[in-house]
Amino acid sequence: MPDMDVALKDAMQIDGAIGVALVDRSSGMALGIAGGTRDFDLQVAAAANTEVIRAKLRTMEMLSLHEHIEDVLVTLETQYHLLRPLTGRSGQGLFLYLALNKDRANLALARHQLKRIESSLDI
Repeated sequence: MPDMDVALKDAMQIDGAIGVALVDRSSGMALGIAGGTRDFDLQVAAAANTEVIRAKLRTMEMLSLHEHIEDVLVTLETQYHLLRPLTGRSGQGLFLYLALNKDRANLALARHQLKRIESSLDI
């Protein structure tokens, strides 16, 4: 089972990857980061996307939806942002955040690869 650093490096191998972070949903703090640019601050993005996950969880609770979120997709003009809550016991309260260049990414394949990385991640 790969540790966090290996998992983040694996995620950066996904076609079109701009950056990836493992984020604590309760604090919004990125526990690990790979990639990013000077103009794309993954610390800020991780904290802000924590609110997206929290909002979706609140909505599901209000609607009495008793399902797990597989991922949340935000589509921008030039990017995809994937938020994938971890489902394993050791990953409770954490999510993977992956930003992709829309022109270079295959969204279906990226979702599949992120799911594989999540399932093998050992926190």
